[in-house]
Amino acid sequence: MSVIKQHGIYAIAVILLSALMTHSPLAAPAREQPAVVAPFYTKAEYPPPKVGSYKLPPFGVAADGRVIDADGKEGRLHDFFGHGKIILLSFIYSTCSDVNGCPLATAVMYDIQRKIKNDPVLRDRLQMLSLSFDPVYDTTEVLSLYGGGYANAGNWRFLTTASWKELEPILDSYNQPVIRDVDEQGRELSTFSHILRVFLIDPEKRVRNIYSVSFLYPELIINDAKTILQDSVPKSEWYNPNESIKVSRLSRPGDYKGGYETSGYVTQSQSVAERTGEKADLAHYLVRPPLGLPAIPQPEDNPVTHAKVELGRKLFFDRRLSLNDTFSCAMCHIPEQGFTNHELAIAVGLEGRSGRRNYPTIYNTGYLSRLFHDGREESLEQQVWGPLLAVNEMANPSVGAVIGKIRKIPDYAGMFEAAFNGRGVSMETLWMAIASYERLLVSANSPFDRWHYGGETNILSESAKRGYALFTGKAGCASCHQIGTEAALFTDDAMHNTGVGYRESMGIKPEKEKILVAPGVYLEVDREIIDAVGHPPPADVGLYEVTQNPHDRWKYHTPSLRNIALTAPYMHNGSLSTLREVVDFYNEGGIENELLDVRIKPLGLSEGEREDLVAFLKSLTGDNVDTIIADAFAAPIGDITEADPNWANQKDRSRNGI
Repeated sequence: MSVIKQHGIYAIAVILLSALMTHSPLAAPAREQPAVVAPFYTKAEYPPPKVGSYKLPPFGVAADGRVIDADGKEGRLHDFFGHGKIILLSFIYSTCSDVNGCPLATAVMYDIQRKIKNDPVLRDRLQMLSLSFDPVYDTTEVLSLYGGGYANAGNWRFLTTASWKELEPILDSYNQPVIRDVDEQGRELSTFSHILRVFLIDPEKRVRNIYSVSFLYPELIINDAKTILQDSVPKSEWYNPNESIKVSRLSRPGDYKGGYETSGYVTQSQSVAERTGEKADLAHYLVRPPLGLPAIPQPEDNPVTHAKVELGRKLFFDRRLSLNDTFSCAMCHIPEQGFTNHELAIAVGLEGRSGRRNYPTIYNTGYLSRLFHDGREESLEQQVWGPLLAVNEMANPSVGAVIGKIRKIPDYAGMFEAAFNGRGVSMETLWMAIASYERLLVSANSPFDRWHYGGETNILSESAKRGYALFTGKAGCASCHQIGTEAALFTDDAMHNTGVGYRESMGIKPEKEKILVAPGVYLEVDREIIDAVGHPPPADVGLYEVTQNPHDRWKYHTPSLRNIALTAPYMHNGSLSTLREVVDFYNEGGIENELLDVRIKPLGLSEGEREDLVAFLKSLTGDNVDTIIADAFAAPIGDITEADPNWANQKDRSRNGI
């Protein structure tokens, strides 16, 4: 018993559970108990590595399948993962009596639940699932009883399946072999032979670790989970010893492509139906903007009101504002993707019509005096009608066509009049409403702000602090991405030539390009073949198109760096996919050309310095992102109904297969 005493009540509980089940009339014939070998019962031979001191490369995408929870709710396994959460998945059956088998997995998960109860990092970010591989015996009623004593914190659920037929492909996908035991006469018993495996899955549904008996102990799993969080979010953003920092759980690609290169790739596309929202009063930022931002400017002729914001929010997400009732502002400026689009470098509008540039984010644009990448507009109000009328965006034929349609949509009845003192829908009131909503999409109070403006000395990681010193010093980033004494917009609101536009115009590209043509299949394709089958990129010379001044060729607007970790890809053409690529681009001195901005020059940064700069950039994510996204999710998307003016047109399109 000396081994058991070292662990205490958990080992005793497991042994008692095993003994009770061995003598139960429902249990399988008793088997010789193995020696207790799991480190959970004794003590691990070595301490777990420190959080963030190692990497956990993904094994592939976690498989899906049809399951049922203990309350009888049916769905897909991924439905129970929880958005933005790390998943700990075990395969068990309730009558297992092997102390190094299912009872071990259950005891470890119970201990993890206890340990993270007051943990600000994992308490709300770790979801545990136990899926039975005995659908015949482990009905929902049995699992409800079995899991009732464990799953008392809401982050542990017990699942089963309707039949072996639905279970088998799940087990196969996770490479979890299970064989029913037989007696000497070849008759099936109620016990199973299996190898215990527990899976750690990241928020993008990628398997990051697989634990066997020898490695299944809580401290290691907890550190692994925190390391996964730190992989994608710097420590300064997700952990503070004294206070929990809000990290976005809603920001994510619409379809994470991780593992696409493998034959087992499964789409992770998030449907509109999965998005649940909660309205927020964003207008309170007018009184108290987030730390790090100045007061929100309001035009004298368009002061922000609740009614205008409510109307503008509805218009922003309404697909009926496009020519064929299918495309809204939010389909380019996707809330959960930083109000831009992670999945496309160049914007795509109505019916797949290509644009020329990347989608700019709308976060904090109310502070800017230049809008669009070429700086052609000077206020949120002015920029509204550009996308509405552009043939490759929302494709409306005229201002009058948009206004006339809105007048006939029943659910807008009275909304414009209420927001604008009796004035109905017009060119002016429409842009005022949408601009009022966009003006409140402000985000700050980031770890950087709390450190720099709030005086919280321990909130920022040492790497991010070194990155800040580089940003304002050796790297020279702050000369364009400015930081003020009381607030920081991280932009000079000016136009600069970095060489990206020049490179595109001159067709400076590699001779060969590696292209993924199917899962797991790459081809090195000659540039001339690519050019022969595709259209050449449309001409784009930036500010020159606005001013016709030759010195303005390839100048583009300096974007704000706030929430930059959420707004990939980068540059006006989306040509750089990651923050590290951006840092490397500037470290190399941009692209040489006769009009290159004098501030762009080789920086000579070391590998460590470049990583520190990236850590600093990631510390600029505001803490109110989820509030803004949830508010966006609560907005209607403008489904067309029989009462809408284009209902007959839509029926004709459907009849003709359009």
